[in-house]
This record gives sequence, C-alpha cells and structure tokens, in this order.
Amino acid sequence: MSGHGHRTVLHLRFVLPTDGGAGLLEGVRSLLENITPRVQIIEADTAVLDVTGALPYWKRDARGLTELIQMRALALLGLHSAAAVGPNRMLAAMACNLTPPGRRTVIDHSPDAVAVFLRPRPVQELPGVGSKVAATLASYGVHRVGDVADLPPATLQRLLGARAGRTLHERALGHDATIVDQAPTAASISTEHRFTRDELDPAQHRGALLALADDLGTQLRASGQIAAGLTCTIRYADHTGTRRSRTLPEATQHTVLLARTAYAVYESLGLQRARVRSIALRADPCVLTAGRPGNSRWTAAMRSRWRSKPSPTGPAPGTGTLSSTRPL
Repeated sequence: MSGHGHRTVLHLRFVLPTDGGAGLLEGVRSLLENITPRVQIIEADTAVLDVTGALPYWKRDARGLTELIQMRALALLGLHSAAAVGPNRMLAAMACNLTPPGRRTVIDHSPDAVAVFLRPRPVQELPGVGSKVAATLASYGVHRVGDVADLPPATLQRLLGARAGRTLHERALGHDATIVDQAPTAASISTEHRFTRDELDPAQHRGALLALADDLGTQLRASGQIAAGLTCTIRYADHTGTRRSRTLPEATQHTVLLARTAYAVYESLGLQRARVRSIALRADPCVLTAGRPGNSRWTAAMRSRWRSKPSPTGPAPGTGTLSSTRPL
C-alpha cells in the first residue's frame, strides 16, 4: 500500500479520560514518535502520522501498523482510539471522523478505493464546505461529493469563485497536498462540555457553547493571552465527530467575541436533530499579551471598545457593560 510515490497517512483520535490525564500528552507523543518521527499533534486527543517510511521498517502493512499503535496506546496508556489510514491527510481525517473507538478504517491508494469511500459522502464533509456553500450547491442539485467531482471545474468556479471552486473540485477527487508538519503546534487553550445524556436540544447546545466561551475567555485573561482563532469540535452519539475552525475578526480574549464566533461555527454545521455527546472549544494560536508592544495602551483600548458592546444573550438590565455567565 505504500507504493512508489505514494504517501500513507494515519489519523488517530483518542478517547481521553474525563480528568484530562496529567502528562498524558507527552506519553502519547513519545509512543507515536517511537513508531515514526513524522508526528503532528493537532489536539490533546488527535494526532496525524506520516507512516510511509515506517511501513517497511516495521515490516507491516498499514492495517497491521495501525493495530500495533492502537494496541500499544491501550496497553501502555489505557487509551482507546479510532484510527484511519489514507493516501493523504484529508481522506484519513474524514475516515477517522466516521470510525468508532476501537476500530480502524483503511483507504487504499487506488482511485477506485478512494472513489468508493468519497463519492457517497455528503458534500458538507469536505473541508471548507460550510452551510452557505452547501446550500448554494444544493440549489443546483449537488448533494454528494460525487456530484461535485462530476461537475466541470469551470462550473464550480462560476458558482463559488475561481479559487474556491478549483479547490473544492480537487478535494472532491480526493486530492490533498497537505503534509504532516513536525513543527510544534502553536500554543492553544481548550475546554470541553460533556452532556450527561445525548443531547438533541439546540438551546442546550448553545448554552454549552456560551459557557465554554466564557471559560475560554477566563483562561485567556488569567494567562495574559489572546487568541486569533477558534475551533469547535462536536462529538455525536455514534462516536463520530465534526470539527470546524474559524479565524476571529480580531485577536481577542473577550467572552463576547468568542461566543459570537462559536455560535457562527455551530450554525454553519446545520445540525438537525443531532444527538450530541460533547462539545469542545479551542482557542488558537494563543499569544502572550505581555510581549505585545504598547500592551497597556492596547488593553485599555480593547476594554473601552468592548465595554459598550452587547452580550450575545442580550445586555444586562440597566447597564451598558458586558453580560456574561461570569463577571469579566
């Protein structure tokens, strides 16, 4: 499966303990780097490995090496995991989102295998396809990845714009040139809410998002950091998940802007009667405000600017200041 000129990428998603497991991340990194040096930790529970060179070294095929890694993670760290292998990062990530813990999915490099996996998938599962793009495509009868792949690239470019149309067509064909970056990931702060039962109510989802945004804001302010982007990860009752990222309008540490962006990401998913098990928010990359030139003037300006802005849930009675689940 690692034929000449082909890459083999492994995407892993771990089921972390509720207490977070102090020091667990280093244990995961050490375990994975003993398999291959080409490891990228995306989140505390997610890692990507380029195992192209590791396959001949370990004298195993992709499925066998994946089983070995999952077995070691369970035996040494007590971590169950979902895993998927594909010829590139996009396919491996998409397959891993559909794979329950304790199982693995392997997509061969052959065009037929890629098409069998990719063509029936809803177009929303392709990276970069939000609710607006999906609605635009649906209005022209394009609902599946296979429908996108069958369209002429020029048609997609007229519908979505030159660059977006060209990129989407390439992804619909299963092409992705993104490499596994071994450089350390930028600092991030994350928080998660796990429902006591699989939650169907969108109001409960939004309430959890507001609490998570408030928690992120509190952590950012306590650590003297600001965030430039927000990532929302939703896990469902069938152990699958969806992850969407969005760049913030401006780097911030304030709950209001974090909550508004979280709501926007949630709405872009277009969830309908989804049984949600957990929601996580991650602020990244985080930058220390103490190292910012003119930091005191910048902080004062930001406070002045946001003091009169309304809360995502409405202004507090009789005041023009921020309203939040916690005082700012």
